[in-house]
Amino acid sequence: MHPESIIIAGAGLAGATAARTLRAEGYAGNITIAGTEPHPPYLRPPLSKEYLLGKAGEDAVEIAPEVWYADNNVSLRLNTPVASVDPAAHTVRFADGTVQGYGALLLAPGATPRTLPLKGAELDGVSTFRTLDDSRRLREQLSPGGRTVVLIGSGWIGMELAAAASTYGNRVTLLGLEDIPLAAAIGPELGSFFRTLHEDNGVRFRLPASASEITGQNGRVKGVLTDTGELLPADIVVIAVGVVPETALATAAGLEVRNGILTDASLRTSAPDIFAAGDAANALHPFTGEHHRSEHWSNALNGGKVAAKAMLGQDVALDTVPYFYTDQFDVSMEYSGFPSLAAKAAPVIRGSLDSKEFVAFWQQDGRVVAGMSVNWPRSVKPSAQKTIKTLITGRTAVPAERLADETVPLDQLVPEAS
Repeated sequence: MHPESIIIAGAGLAGATAARTLRAEGYAGNITIAGTEPHPPYLRPPLSKEYLLGKAGEDAVEIAPEVWYADNNVSLRLNTPVASVDPAAHTVRFADGTVQGYGALLLAPGATPRTLPLKGAELDGVSTFRTLDDSRRLREQLSPGGRTVVLIGSGWIGMELAAAASTYGNRVTLLGLEDIPLAAAIGPELGSFFRTLHEDNGVRFRLPASASEITGQNGRVKGVLTDTGELLPADIVVIAVGVVPETALATAAGLEVRNGILTDASLRTSAPDIFAAGDAANALHPFTGEHHRSEHWSNALNGGKVAAKAMLGQDVALDTVPYFYTDQFDVSMEYSGFPSLAAKAAPVIRGSLDSKEFVAFWQQDGRVVAGMSVNWPRSVKPSAQKTIKTLITGRTAVPAERLADETVPLDQLVPEAS
């Protein structure tokens, strides 16, 4: 039996994908998507990459034309998020005070940029980075060039923003708590690869260092004082220190929450008829038997599909291998796998870091658990990412020497293809 009506709390990729999947699966009931922003659902990855750089227009962030929602009888409540949920009554209250019942509810509220309790954080020219409006504003500030920019945070977003700011011809300094940027995500060797890439393009690093104060004059940012006592001049400051999953709705409704909204592999929460997907969902993954919360677009995309089918009573699970990508200067990188399983392993490198063309594999007990490809030719079939995913899901041990041996074609690393 299909629910008579479905409410989706969150107008991001997970929510929009769920709505599209519901209609594709033949669901004919009422669908309402409620979000905090004034824009129809959009993609986030281009915001810190090609859209920010002006290499792509509005169509690069569009998930579906706005007319699709009207044509498919999907009600968009923009600027009107779900304010509270009553699981017992199967109702939600929106921010405008209206109450609506649901047969099934999908919580896909996303995440909020983490802030820092810094003096001066309220000054003009200081911002976090998350939304389409953030990207538009930062592009306008960066595109003329000649500005002095300080990025606080040496994770993926901080590094992508630093690359964009430098490409526009601005003077960029990046602060981070790690000795090596991205080391927590991909280890010191590959983190150093990205640091060298940035330094070769004029980005300066202050590592490890943190901001202790943001200074200003007449309400406008003028600099960043670090914990080492250095005062860095700044016309623009972006705080990019990660995000916090939006769990307030779930917590207030009495749902089980732990580093996100806990779900089973089918994205069911602890409350009947309530599901969760996207950045806020901490879902049980069949491969590891552990809960994983991912903030990457592929998780939102696949999670939206799984949640929609689960709401329709189908036997489905979010069992895809996590994936993300980044573009920085002349480097295009793709990563598939489980960072938590790869955390203590040194990468096995096929190719050359110096040539900026290589594949890195991480192993646990001789089995590949994660892999990334950098500028690897996509014309070579199967692709590096397909090989990596097949090795991961196959759980087959492969000697490290064979992974690194460039004379062994990638497709011959997979036992079934050898």
